Amino acid sequence: MQETADDGATSPGRSGTAGAAQFSRRWAAASGAVAAGAALVIGELLAGLISPSLSPLTAVGGALIDAVPPGVKDWAISLFGTADKAVFVAGMLLVIAAVGALAGILEQRRRFAGAAVIGVFGLVGLTAVLTRAQLTPAAAVVPLVAALAGALLLGWLSRRLQEGLPAGAAGTEMSARTARTAGRRTFLQVLAASAGATAVGGIVAAVWRGAAAGISTAREKLTLPAPSSEAPAIPAGAEVSLDGMQPLVTPNRDFYRIDTALIVPSLDPESWVLRVTGMVEQEIELNLADLLSKSLIERHVTIACVSNVVGGDLIGNARWLGWPVREVLAIARPQAGADMVLSRSSDGWTAGTPLEVLTDDRDALLAVGMNGDPLPLEHGFPVRMIVPGLYGYVSATKWLTELRVTRFADDVGYWTPRGWSDRGPIKTSSRIDVPRTGRRVSAGTVMFGGVAWAQHTGIGKVELRVNRGPWQAARLAPGISLDTWYQWQAGIELAPGQYEVQVRATDLNGEPQVEERRPVAPDGATGFHTIRVDVNP
Repeated sequence: MQETADDGATSPGRSGTAGAAQFSRRWAAASGAVAAGAALVIGELLAGLISPSLSPLTAVGGALIDAVPPGVKDWAISLFGTADKAVFVAGMLLVIAAVGALAGILEQRRRFAGAAVIGVFGLVGLTAVLTRAQLTPAAAVVPLVAALAGALLLGWLSRRLQEGLPAGAAGTEMSARTARTAGRRTFLQVLAASAGATAVGGIVAAVWRGAAAGISTAREKLTLPAPSSEAPAIPAGAEVSLDGMQPLVTPNRDFYRIDTALIVPSLDPESWVLRVTGMVEQEIELNLADLLSKSLIERHVTIACVSNVVGGDLIGNARWLGWPVREVLAIARPQAGADMVLSRSSDGWTAGTPLEVLTDDRDALLAVGMNGDPLPLEHGFPVRMIVPGLYGYVSATKWLTELRVTRFADDVGYWTPRGWSDRGPIKTSSRIDVPRTGRRVSAGTVMFGGVAWAQHTGIGKVELRVNRGPWQAARLAPGISLDTWYQWQAGIELAPGQYEVQVRATDLNGEPQVEERRPVAPDGATGFHTIRVDVNP
């Protein structure tokens, strides 16, 4: 006589056992993934309550980002752009689910084996938390509690699963099958309920932590003072009117974001303090009210990421409101021999900026406003640094908490020991925005447009060449200032065919941008932005 296996297959007893084993492995893996997910969600929710600035996920993610070689970072940015963090988090979640599934299978084979795997997850989280700048005693407790909760849930699900599996000859064959069917149904119900609760908890945690623990509300209530010195008026004709051109002033929502913070730090403006320390005659502490009471100035400044490839979009121009860094340093009075300021973010990230560029006449700012609004959370609220002429990795510290006056011989910023140069002046460069490469256009006068920049030096001219022919001058629009990019346009007569078009800029000192193609490491990319244009009859 044949028996009907509970998974729907009709087979002899051995095949039924194999079907039960397959059922066991499949749902044991699901149990482990749910338990691991629940541990993650519990960790995020608990961190939201007692450690808003640091959770196990952000700690482990931050540690991994710190350990990533610069080449891998550049590859990720070039491939995913400003979505790199979302992709990174998605990858972490997939790994957590996979390891959780393995833990579930191990737990089914030997009691407590899977729980031990989740326990190791907790220890990894604890180790990562202990390495972060935002460490508090409460933060250290979170990964242990989360791991314990995950291990307990895995054990409970594993026992429910066991009740739905063959358990030897007890009672009649029919009653055994009935008991197994009821056990499986109960297991699937509790698994679904656990998965649903985890999903809901995950949504709550994402919304809760995404709201930055109420900091968004505090930001919305913050009123910025009027500047004592307004930004110079934008010159007439500075913005080129061509379809497809980027705005002259980049909207906040479109401004690029590149940093090492896996989740945006949430700093309470009421308790925020900036400390000026190190080689100074007088250490200083400023709170936000102190800073807002100063004579703030407003300036348009274009900033760029060192990871911006030739023709890339990791660059933006905004109107910043802030207090000149030179004024706070004048109060602190740097000591003889100091040549660097190490700025520190709330998450421990650092940038080493030459002291000379923070004390000269350029408008390096402790910025509190961006395009008329308080800084967006992701762009450094409540205070960040803006330094004209330097790449962000040596200047543009967000979520600023400390300025340490020191020496290059004694201290290094975050990226310097990872293979980047210790000083990062922005290289003269240019980009073609219209038309996009590969775009088909009609024969006749083809309009080209784009931007060029040489922050704190200024652009003198922009030229185009077609198929490596002679350079042709573009019409350069007036810049807002030497610290911003310039827009340009040019009309070129093109007959039907395929063309290679290149652009180059020359700064106001007469120095053309470098033609040799070089990668972004160690101090910024060089080369002419080159596009291909297909011209139709």
